[in-house]
Amino acid sequence: MTSKENHDETVAFLEKNNYFGYDKQSVIVFTQSELPLIDKEGKLLINKDNKIKEASDGNGGTYSSLRRSGCLADMKDRGIKWIFIGGVDNVLLKMADVTLLGMAIKQEVQIASKSVVKANPHEKVGVFCKMNGHPKVIEYAELPEKMAEEVDQEGELKYGESHIMCNLYTIDAIEKVSKEHLMYHSAIKKNSYIDENGKEIIPEIPNSYKFESFIFDAFEFFDDIGILRGKREDDFAPVKNKEGVDSPKTAKELYEKYWNR
Repeated sequence: MTSKENHDETVAFLEKNNYFGYDKQSVIVFTQSELPLIDKEGKLLINKDNKIKEASDGNGGTYSSLRRSGCLADMKDRGIKWIFIGGVDNVLLKMADVTLLGMAIKQEVQIASKSVVKANPHEKVGVFCKMNGHPKVIEYAELPEKMAEEVDQEGELKYGESHIMCNLYTIDAIEKVSKEHLMYHSAIKKNSYIDENGKEIIPEIPNSYKFESFIFDAFEFFDDIGILRGKREDDFAPVKNKEGVDSPKTAKELYEKYWNR
């Protein structure tokens, strides 16, 4: 799944590298949907084409985008029973993790996910929990500090199972949530826009709200989820920042350490 901003570049990259040895006919690229951007006063931003400025609607848009693009129907035609969805920003992600698949089948669940224990109470990762009897992930920015620091009787963090975007679904589960409306989360970002005089304004500080749905918000449409705890050194090398912690440099180091072991 790509965004409108990087779709052409992504396809060109795959073409240039001969789809890394995969059959081109088996690689399907589709774009996710978008939502309007608004400023701090609730007014819509206008882009250079004098149209409402939009941005990708978050990874929660994966489900509806799969259905809208025809990918879901194509997978059903091929007889696919399980769908694995992973994030591009974890270089140690196990695509189509067979252990996770076996656990999901054994537990007879429609959805399953892999986790790692949080490095510390304030690590910027979403955490698994249950709310109103349904599985849920609370994003780090929405987890109160007191809850983040709670420990259980064994001294482990009560909310310590990190969601690392390693998710497995039956095709029926994907079809179900593709028709649901997920909640929106807001994030304040820097976005250029055209003002009332037709001049492009490039802000130096965050000036507008971007709305996103998160992929894990679909979990609450199910009664249960299978969670397989992995090892951080084997399963999690995230790329979230340009430099420093969780950067391409640190991810590369973790990736090389894994394969050296």
